[in-house]
Amino acid sequence: MPLRLRLCDFGLALGTMLIALPALSQTKAQFHPLVIPLQCAGGDCPLLKGVPQTAGMRSGFVRLLAGATVGWHTTGKNEESLVILEGQGEALIEGRPSMPFTAPATVYIPPATRHNVKNTGSHMLQYVYVVASAKE
Repeated sequence: MPLRLRLCDFGLALGTMLIALPALSQTKAQFHPLVIPLQCAGGDCPLLKGVPQTAGMRSGFVRLLAGATVGWHTTGKNEESLVILEGQGEALIEGRPSMPFTAPATVYIPPATRHNVKNTGSHMLQYVYVVASAKE
């Protein structure tokens, strides 16, 4: 009899946990406002790093010397925005003509687009990138 009661108690506890799990998974994360200085000793300094700091958005501060590039890459299923703070350059988009820009400017990169950024000026190119999940 005691074993049967323990199994019954276990079954009730398990059932309660299974009922509570969906409710727990639907609780919203608590995100907090942030102020992050744009200070970067290197070439690419992360600012927002995604979950759990944000709901998924990432960003960073980039400084490119004259003639330098960030290198070809894609952000996969994410879209990207570049906020050009200082300098001039070009967005190189695979299969398309280059897109020149001069600060202040914003450059938009669609999802699944292979791209690169090049400093075409004689001074430092500085920009902030923001990457976020693209809604379909």
